[in-house]
Amino acid sequence: MTSSSQPQYPVVSGWIQLNDHTYVRSSAEWGANTGLVVGSEKALVIDTGGGPRQAKELADAVRAITDLPITVANTHAHFDHVFGNAYFRNHLGVVDIWAHHSVVKDLLETGLLQRKFVRGVEPEMELAEGLDTELDFPNRLLEEAPVDLDLGGVTVTFFYLGKAHTRGDMLVGVDGILFAGDIVEEGGHPSFEDSYPHDWQRVLGKIIAIDELYPVVIPGHGQPVDMDFVRMQFHKLRQGIRVSEAAIHEASADYTKAIPVLPYGPLQSRHLIQRLKKSATRATED
Repeated sequence: MTSSSQPQYPVVSGWIQLNDHTYVRSSAEWGANTGLVVGSEKALVIDTGGGPRQAKELADAVRAITDLPITVANTHAHFDHVFGNAYFRNHLGVVDIWAHHSVVKDLLETGLLQRKFVRGVEPEMELAEGLDTELDFPNRLLEEAPVDLDLGGVTVTFFYLGKAHTRGDMLVGVDGILFAGDIVEEGGHPSFEDSYPHDWQRVLGKIIAIDELYPVVIPGHGQPVDMDFVRMQFHKLRQGIRVSEAAIHEASADYTKAIPVLPYGPLQSRHLIQRLKKSATRATED
C-alpha cells in the first residue's frame, strides 16, 4: 500500500499531475505506469505500453496535455514498457528513444518470446501483423555515467544504479520525483523472472540513500509512493533472500518448501528461489 503521508494529486485528462510539468498514468490491462514530463521546448514520455493499441491511447493522452515534440525513455526491456515504441515513432515523430545500453541486446534476445505475453490485449502485436507492431529499439543508449536532458526549463536525469529487476533498469529523475520502473512495485509483488536479487537489494539501498533528492517515487506499476515504501520493499527483499538461501542450502533437493514462508506470492517466490539458485550455481562454477 502507499504511504499515508503521500499527498493527494489532481487528475488532469486522465493523468495524475505530480507537479506543474510532471504526470503519470497507468494502463488498464497491466497497470504499467507511463510518465510524462513537459518542458518549454519538448516533452519526455517514460515507457510506451504493450503494443499499438495501448500506445495509441497513451499518445492521445499525451496530446491532450502537450503538442510539443516527444522524446521517449524506456525504463527496461519488458513488453509492457517498450512494445509501444513503434507507434510513438511512427505517429508522434519520435526521433530519440533512451534506454540503458543492455536493453537493445535484451530485446534482440527475448523480444519475439515476449510477444506471447500480450495475447488477448494486443493481438496484432502478438502475431507481429499490421502497422506499428515492429520491435523498435532504443537509439540513445545510457552507459554508466548519468545523462541530463534539457526539455526547456526542465531537466530530467537518466541514470543507472546496477542490475536489479533486469540487467538494464534505467531510472529517470526530475524535480524530486524518481521514475523507478519495476525496481519498485506498488501494484503487486515484484517480478523476479529476469532479476538479480542481491544486486536488486543493493540498488534499493542506493535509492534509499538519495531520498533527499527524490522523496516521491513512481513505481513501474501502482500508485506513487515515498521512501518509506521503498525501505519496506528493501527489507522484504532482504528477508526473502535470507529465507530462500537458507532453504537452498539446507534442502537443495526440495528447496521450494520455502515458498509458503516467503513474503511474496507462490509464483514470484518460486522465481526468486530459481534466480538465487542460478546465481549460486554460477558462483560455484566461477
